[in-house]
Amino acid sequence: MAIARRSTGGDCVGIVGAGQLARMTYQAGIALGLTVRLLAETPEDAAALVAADVETGSARSLDALRHFAASCDVLTFEHELIDPAHLRDLESAGHILRPGAAVATTVFDKRRQREVMVKEGLPVPAYTDAVEGADDVVAFGDRHGWPLVVKLANGGYDGRGVFVVSDAVEAEQLLVELAGRALLVEAWVPIERELAVMVARRPSGECVVYPVVETVQRDGICHEVFTPAPLSALLEAQAKAMGRRVAESMDLVGVLAVELFVTADGLVVNELAARPHNSGHHTIEGCVTSQFENHLRAVLDLPLGEPGLVGTAVAMANVLGAADGLDPQAALGAALEVPGAHVHLYGKQARPGRKLGHVTVVGDDLDDARERARRAAGLLMGTREREPV
Repeated sequence: MAIARRSTGGDCVGIVGAGQLARMTYQAGIALGLTVRLLAETPEDAAALVAADVETGSARSLDALRHFAASCDVLTFEHELIDPAHLRDLESAGHILRPGAAVATTVFDKRRQREVMVKEGLPVPAYTDAVEGADDVVAFGDRHGWPLVVKLANGGYDGRGVFVVSDAVEAEQLLVELAGRALLVEAWVPIERELAVMVARRPSGECVVYPVVETVQRDGICHEVFTPAPLSALLEAQAKAMGRRVAESMDLVGVLAVELFVTADGLVVNELAARPHNSGHHTIEGCVTSQFENHLRAVLDLPLGEPGLVGTAVAMANVLGAADGLDPQAALGAALEVPGAHVHLYGKQARPGRKLGHVTVVGDDLDDARERARRAAGLLMGTREREPV
């Protein structure tokens, strides 16, 4: 286990994980003069490449977590790949976790997420978590209709661990592959649009809610985020109220992403993430205070920043790895020629479908901002040609 030099000054925030979310959180900490440490799987992790204060070790190891926690004043997380029992161990030993072990235990498990939503009276898809075998899935499908959605209760993210099955035969085949895994089965929801709302909350109870965004998902991967979402004032208010209600009901500390479906019958809650989220990357340039800065402010119980937009419209497009392994850095110059394009590259090894970066555009017209963000991202991915001068 390797430990890099530790900086000094102020409370030390330790981030478990060192991917792009930790990278952008670390960058926000620099502006505030904060001490931020990282627990990275490898020195090549996206955040480890830019951070001065990195410890390497597995987030799945209790010993590694204990060793890391001993040098930090407060711990937070950039992913859900941690055993909740380890978090409870750390908390019982006196370490400060934000979000706390109880919140993490709930959010890391999609079954427990559903329990919280139902308890709060929030709309969710019809579901069952009583899945012992394929017969239970088939019985649920026969009651609620096909297709249906099967999700891993733990460890799934960015579309991983989510499976759509069309009939009993596919369900039986899938359950063979997932034998021994805890599952959640949901009814298929006809979706008109997908939304997300980001909430930041500190221990004092101060809470801010970001403008609702629409997300564009393909193959379980977020491709675009934009705001303002084309919603009625009533739906916008309902989405924000749902986000705040979830955060307050769990006594959340930090940033929370609440994913929502727009259906013919109104809003339905999909999933939660108690950490910075892809749905909030646009906040770096697009909002007065980014989700990353507000996450740090929240876990340190500092006053939260204004979440409002700085422009009329904001669009973000993800940069995904191309099939030919193109390094987006090679097209950086072309992407920066796009007016208003703010490029963020994560320093990650290119591979097909991997999130390698994102582009944000702030503008006066939403359609124009979306097109410029797509164009710059397309240049970085090699799917768009440079426009002639």
